[in-house]
Amino acid sequence: MFVALEPRRLYRQVAEQIRVLIETGELKPGSRLPPERELADRFSVSRPTVREALIVLEVEGHIQIRMGSGVYISSRPRPAQESAANDDSEGPLEILQARCLIESGIAEEAARLATAEGLMRIDAILERMEGALDDGAVALACDRDFHTAIADIIGNSALKHFTGLIYDSRMSPYFKKLASYFEGPHTWKLALEEHRIIRNAIAARDPDGAREAMRRHLTLAQKRFSESFEEEPTRED
Repeated sequence: MFVALEPRRLYRQVAEQIRVLIETGELKPGSRLPPERELADRFSVSRPTVREALIVLEVEGHIQIRMGSGVYISSRPRPAQESAANDDSEGPLEILQARCLIESGIAEEAARLATAEGLMRIDAILERMEGALDDGAVALACDRDFHTAIADIIGNSALKHFTGLIYDSRMSPYFKKLASYFEGPHTWKLALEEHRIIRNAIAARDPDGAREAMRRHLTLAQKRFSESFEEEPTRED
């Protein structure tokens, strides 16, 4: 039923294979898809790749994700012409991986060039974020401001612009849908704590520490978005 894939925007290929099986009736409305681990084995891809494919299919209306239960074929999937099959945008986890690689270097350089003014801007953002953990939209805006403020310390406007641009990639319908399952006051609190560690490393003029703190922060963000749909999101205190 399923065919192993070659490396090329894999999550789109996974979504397309499942979409075809739904549209041809091989996967029946109301039926439950195999667990993520089994799908990953059948397609010879990683579980995060499967997860991104499932998000695409849910945005299209082909499936329903029920946290703690699994993934089910929708009873009334949208017509094929309404699918996003030809949308070749980057996947949410792909974006986070790219940010991890890029922003770790930015944090390292910011620690070398840190100024009192730059740190004051970061502190103001963190204070604002602390008061907005229950407001996802405000917390998200503060998160963006934090990351661009670090790039701003370097004094390169192109770098600051690029940091904002890659951050805004998370505004895609696929990233928003994924975030709706795994983002909330608890995860924003964790992000705030990680932000403070990054801030302190920059304030200490510790390039290696700042790089590692940013790498860890964005790696943990990937992990938070990589929970299984068959399980309830993890709560780490």
